[in-house]
Amino acid sequence: MADNPDNLDDSRRRFLGIATGATGAVAGAMFVVPFLGSLVPSKRAQALGAPVEINIGNLETGQMARKQWRGRTVYVVRRDEEMLKRIENTTPQVADPDSAESEQPDYASNGFRSLKPEFLVVFGQCTHLGCAPSQRFEVAPPDLGQDWLGGFFCACHGSKFDMAGRVFKGVPAPLNLPVPPYRFIGEDVIEIGTETGAA
Repeated sequence: MADNPDNLDDSRRRFLGIATGATGAVAGAMFVVPFLGSLVPSKRAQALGAPVEINIGNLETGQMARKQWRGRTVYVVRRDEEMLKRIENTTPQVADPDSAESEQPDYASNGFRSLKPEFLVVFGQCTHLGCAPSQRFEVAPPDLGQDWLGGFFCACHGSKFDMAGRVFKGVPAPLNLPVPPYRFIGEDVIEIGTETGAA
């Protein structure tokens, strides 16, 4: 018995319909899977936002450590008693002595802008145009004058910050150096990027 031509055409149509649908589904999946994958942050992006630890055990007084967090450099300075006294002496010279206008966690809203007076933790980025201020912890260097009691100097446009990261009056920078969220997770380790304050 010969095949009916109408049945053959129906079979071909069904086959072509199924083949076209399957091809379309595969092509759609090839587009959708990478697209959805692009919405998930990369491991590098996740790492950039993750908290970082800084070992301060070997940091001597008057020294500064640097660490990258979220693409920004964080400065950690170990201050001695003399440096802390000089912070109090610079209060009349700074624009925002109580850090009322500055970016910092509540637990750093004090005269030393820190959890523990001995350690200053700030972003190493001038609040004027984002240059990296250099550490100038010496007192009265010839290029900064007799009234300089130590701190940070931004060579880009001359902004000055004291040993608590507070900006001096009359310089281009409008705000104190920002304090990132941090906490102590041990006697010798600071974790940058955690909002909880002291561990």
